[in-house]
Amino acid sequence: MRILALCFVLSVGLLAGCSSNPKDQHLETFHGKTAQQLFEGALTNIRGHNYRLAIQKLEAIDARFPFGPYAEQAQLYLIFAYYKNRDSASAIAQADRFIRQHPRHPNVDYAYYMKGKINFTAEVGFFQEAFAAGLDQRDAATARQAFQDFAELLKRFPNSKYANDARKRMIFLRDRLAAYELHVARLYMQRKAYLAAANRAKYVVEHYPQTKAMPDALALLVSAYQLLGLKDEAEHARLTLKFNYPDYSMAE
Repeated sequence: MRILALCFVLSVGLLAGCSSNPKDQHLETFHGKTAQQLFEGALTNIRGHNYRLAIQKLEAIDARFPFGPYAEQAQLYLIFAYYKNRDSASAIAQADRFIRQHPRHPNVDYAYYMKGKINFTAEVGFFQEAFAAGLDQRDAATARQAFQDFAELLKRFPNSKYANDARKRMIFLRDRLAAYELHVARLYMQRKAYLAAANRAKYVVEHYPQTKAMPDALALLVSAYQLLGLKDEAEHARLTLKFNYPDYSMAE
């Protein structure tokens, strides 16, 4: 019976140890530290690119001093630290949380901006590592989300100090999204799904008129309409292409 009792006590202790929250361990590690000490230490860690330790200290501030003078600053820096630590999900969740809790904060535009930048970095960073497929051939969900995030920033804070950078990134994303739509249209053409191809090309023409994909989309639209027997629509697309891109040569 004593052996059984001892095993029970040990098993309970092991379970308690396994269920402990890493964030609770952070609190114990920094016990006795003031919010200012934790915050200054986190900034030092960020400057030294030790984002994991910075996160631990910022999370400790968030948990132990949620209403202190460093709380909101710690929450903002957590977005950046998560992002630099390649924890995109936590970074976006933290940005959403800050927006929800502090919608009128003078720096809330940073949270909106970082949501777009995190998705943008995920989009471009993945492409740099995925040599097997071109950017226009990959699903554009992340690019579309980044574009929406930046658009939301510009809608709410058109004069934000992050607005200019957001606009530049949106130009890249528009080209990316247009190229993806054109890629799908070409696939439909190969499968002889001409109506679907025409609809995709038309979407590029209507939604991404100033992108690099525009002349190719018009040319594909001409071909798709011709194959569908829509002579008037094909001629209209051809004239639009000729007027806007006089040097463009369509393959016969």
